[in-house]
Amino acid sequence: MTGVVGITGATGAVGGRVARALAEDLRVDLRLIVRDASRAPDHDTDVRECTYADSSAARSALEGVTTLFMVSAAEAVDRRAQHRTFIEAAASAGVAHIVYTSFAGAAPDATFTLGRDHHDAEAAIRASGMRFTFLRDNFYSDLLPFFADASGVIRGPAGSGRVAAVARADVADSAVAVLRSPSAHLDATYVLTGPEALTLTEVAARASAALGRDLRFGDETVDDAYASRRAAYPDAGDWQLDAWVSTYTAIRDGSCAEVTGDVERLTGHPARTLEQALSA
Repeated sequence: MTGVVGITGATGAVGGRVARALAEDLRVDLRLIVRDASRAPDHDTDVRECTYADSSAARSALEGVTTLFMVSAAEAVDRRAQHRTFIEAAASAGVAHIVYTSFAGAAPDATFTLGRDHHDAEAAIRASGMRFTFLRDNFYSDLLPFFADASGVIRGPAGSGRVAAVARADVADSAVAVLRSPSAHLDATYVLTGPEALTLTEVAARASAALGRDLRFGDETVDDAYASRRAAYPDAGDWQLDAWVSTYTAIRDGSCAEVTGDVERLTGHPARTLEQALSA
């Protein structure tokens, strides 16, 4: 490998696993791009501080980076603007290749409303002139059980729809594979899924057995889903309510049911099952 590899999100589950793997690889000149340097993992490597929304700090942090792993920003009302600011800063700083964690089915009219944010980021990257690799992740399988409320019910308008949820570890492993050989993945798009598409009833039953918790799925109407979340989170904005509810409607309408072999193609190992994801 040649050039500096920049990693964002190194304090999180996906970016942290990517940073850990690449820090052990003597071929990689690694730089961690973090919001708070005091929270950066201790990998004896270069650490730079910026936020996605701070164009000047981002340009400074990214100077000299050749390949950038960009973990999408946290859900926010201004996430599209944050993404575009950071992407523009990366291009201005001379980044040649950006590897971005997008969403399966990213489109301007995606049922999952945050999938529209990812489409916007992809469009900005394409327009920037940088080479790219898009890792379009399905929902995270190891987080699905934590959608349950205090009574153990995963509640939402998903009906009998299916979701090919992917383990966060598989997303990280896929990113590592791309970052170790970036020239082999120029302008490529991968859809990262688990090995099967499950209903939320099946997710709840299998997660119950794996975690030793009593979980079940409770279907809701769309109106009831909005009402229940509005009551539980009265300060949430409409964009946030839309995102929460459309998580389930995207499962219901089949938007998240596609199973691909891209995890195995990239990593050389099969995608983790729900049980394997939870055990990790």
